[in-house]
Amino acid sequence: MDGTTGRSRDASADPALLRTLDAAGLPATGGFRPVSGWVSRAWIGEEHVVRLTADERHRDAYRHEARVIGLLAGSDVPHARRIASGEGPDGPWYVSERLPGRTLHEAWPDASEAERRTMIESLGAALRALHRISTPTDLLPPWLEEALSGGSWPAFHPPVVSAALSQVDAAGRQPGRDPGLLTELAAWIRERLPLFAASPPVLVHGDVHGSNVMVDGGRVSGLIDFAETVAQPADTELDTILRWCARSSEYPPSPRSTSLPEGSLAALPGWLSNAYPELFASADLRDRLNVYDAYVELSLYAHHPGPEVREVSRVRLVRLLEGRNHLDALTW
Repeated sequence: MDGTTGRSRDASADPALLRTLDAAGLPATGGFRPVSGWVSRAWIGEEHVVRLTADERHRDAYRHEARVIGLLAGSDVPHARRIASGEGPDGPWYVSERLPGRTLHEAWPDASEAERRTMIESLGAALRALHRISTPTDLLPPWLEEALSGGSWPAFHPPVVSAALSQVDAAGRQPGRDPGLLTELAAWIRERLPLFAASPPVLVHGDVHGSNVMVDGGRVSGLIDFAETVAQPADTELDTILRWCARSSEYPPSPRSTSLPEGSLAALPGWLSNAYPELFASADLRDRLNVYDAYVELSLYAHHPGPEVREVSRVRLVRLLEGRNHLDALTW
């Protein structure tokens, strides 16, 4: 959700930062620099990372992240320790320890093939540890729970399989949607829902891509940004990962930054499969991944305010029913 990337100027005198550090009981020292992101303002210091959001749609995101971090306490999951969080005049805020290294997105271009493979093998170990954490089976980000209950729709992922048909209904209530396509999609989804009947929910990060993985010394030093973490089948994690691999241009760290070149992540699924084979073990994996894809595109088709985005999703849904999607370009 944050996807932050650094700028060059010092931010230690920023009033919002100073107020947040004071609320957290931390000194206003440490050479903080501002970073840009999709939702949050953030500052990176020598020991701490400070995040702040005024986005009303995600006011509970940090509270949810704090809950998830609590579940990780004492585990083998590499993550940033929570220092403090709360809400102040500038909006909700969250302070965590600074992890060593840089994001996978930043490290990838200059890494050798061997270094890239080692980083992804380390990511596989981190995800396996995450998926073994005991979690409430109904864990959902508050904003996503509200959306599934009929409230506003601020985001379209991670997939929630049990809500896939409700997204067909939501699209059907909007003007200009294709009723024939929605009828076909409803039947297509119903046919595949039994594939998930025996899939226990586990702790799924929900937004694993290059900006939400920290690496240091060729290994993952931590997963970051747990604001979208859910209890879903483990292979739900693959939806964003494989979407990022196939469409890297859609995952820049911030609106003004550069994404990784298309095709530069082609080897990642195979390396991840070797490192964490259980994640890919379902005999029906492609069908399951297709259902996750349908959920994401249906949510955009039903709720996104931009007609051009809705049209892209409509075309992708038509292609999916024809047996084609972004997964065709990937191997593992």
